[in-house]
Amino acid sequence: MADLPRSDVEKAEFAFSIYDADGSNKIDAYDLGDVLRALNCNPTLALVEKLGGTKKRGEKLLSLEEFLPIYAQVKKDKEQGCYEDFLECLKLYDKNENGLMLLAELNHALLALGDPLEPEQVEAVFKDCMPEENDDGEIKYAPFLAAMCEVEPPQE
Repeated sequence: MADLPRSDVEKAEFAFSIYDADGSNKIDAYDLGDVLRALNCNPTLALVEKLGGTKKRGEKLLSLEEFLPIYAQVKKDKEQGCYEDFLECLKLYDKNENGLMLLAELNHALLALGDPLEPEQVEAVFKDCMPEENDDGEIKYAPFLAAMCEVEPPQE
């Protein structure tokens, strides 16, 4: 079954069921990226679209049987990025090399670079993962990133 261990299939079934709003055992292809991200994958918007995701709600439905091979493929993708990759990117904003970056720069990066997020998405990310901002408008980016990637924060 989609070349996934049973534990991954169970996680996928659970995440899929959350997005199965009407109990039809199908999800809207518009939610494909969200379901994959709920399973700790980091697909780009372009990849989600390539795999069958849609830009509008109601255009296409996916069954669990269709979703599992997509999940298996994305899980195997080595170009998703991981905590260490993202940490190296955020170090570019650490001008004093002290583990801090300006919150405004992080906000700008999330809104404008790569696959940009919507302002509401950035607000939700900040609400859920943001450490305290210091008096200079800086945050410790490693704990923020650890919360985003759901890994153990680095020891200081």
